[in-house]
Amino acid sequence: MLKIFSENGHHIKDKFMLLRTKGTPYKVSENAIVGKVTRDLKTLDENSFLLCEKETDNLNQSLNGLGVLTTTKHPITNNTVVYNVPNFEHLEDGDIVAVHQNGDISTLYRINSFHNTLLATERCNSNCLMCSQPPKDRNDIPYLFDMHKKLIPLIPKDCSELGISGGEPTLLGDMFFEMLKLCKENLPDTEIHVLTNGRSFAWRNVTERLAELEYHRLMLGIPLYSDYYQVHDYIVQAENAFFQTISGLHNLARYGQRVEIRIVLQKLVIPRLVSLAKFIFKNLPFAEHVAFMGLEYVGYAPHNIDKLWIDPYHYQNELAEAVEYLSENGMNVSIYNLQHCLLPENLWQFSRKSISDWKNIYVDECKKCSKQDECCGFFQWNVKKNSEYIKAFESA
Repeated sequence: MLKIFSENGHHIKDKFMLLRTKGTPYKVSENAIVGKVTRDLKTLDENSFLLCEKETDNLNQSLNGLGVLTTTKHPITNNTVVYNVPNFEHLEDGDIVAVHQNGDISTLYRINSFHNTLLATERCNSNCLMCSQPPKDRNDIPYLFDMHKKLIPLIPKDCSELGISGGEPTLLGDMFFEMLKLCKENLPDTEIHVLTNGRSFAWRNVTERLAELEYHRLMLGIPLYSDYYQVHDYIVQAENAFFQTISGLHNLARYGQRVEIRIVLQKLVIPRLVSLAKFIFKNLPFAEHVAFMGLEYVGYAPHNIDKLWIDPYHYQNELAEAVEYLSENGMNVSIYNLQHCLLPENLWQFSRKSISDWKNIYVDECKKCSKQDECCGFFQWNVKKNSEYIKAFESA
């Protein structure tokens, strides 16, 4: 049985991956109340919740915040918002949460993390075979947009990078551009990275509207899975997706927008991987970054694993040729989610520690590996399906 460790080598605890908890709601009338959390009354303000884990005398006279979140079995003040919460071990003072009417407390922003992402919507106009977060056919856009409208002004100004993901964020329509405008106004020094399939930008008016924002800290990460349209369309399960994506990329280039190409490495992609690299250089040379990404064993991938799975050890040659071709032709290339022991040494320079901290783990084989500090580790769900060739490097 595999033993699982966090990046610092300790056994994983539940709090490491906990982004949501739940208690009993008390007088919660709004759809979602958004605020920072604090354990210190001195730092409580109109934008924060006080975290309480015990009875406190005369608390009602001291409160000027959004309310109290407590682990006690009953409301402890008139300002209690949620009680009977199991614990707050996963929350740091300054984290930003949303309190929902049903008592859910979801973490929206973690003050000590570099991997914060806003979920724009779970709706999507593609249905990728390996989608890590399968789309849901429900109109969650107004609810989530209202929540993010409250969140963005609270995010610290020194936030270095913020992601926006989905689903497909451009399905927000007008609200997509409003969200970007909020980010630009409130977080002028933050790099914004939007994950999108890029298809909406095939319509020039959409791209023009994006360009009008003059948002130079914005980058769009767009997947491309083949140089042959039928392969790409099959993988994303959407007719004409290839032509829309390529048109969208060219429109974005025409209007000076920053783009990244993302390639998820799986069995349907590998046979034409080198051809795809050459296609990117010849037809999309404006791409600021090209990322080759290991498959995540989550979402749709387990259901389609027979179509998708190829041990990363067995596509080393194709990956090396594709990466080196792009790099030698002056393009910025990275490899995500693949461990050092699965890569030839000449590709280590391209490998990045890209897995979000709350998803990132190491298995017991990694504990004795001399390269662990340089290696990306694993998605916690990938220990269920990973290479047969994971092997520690011995110390010199």
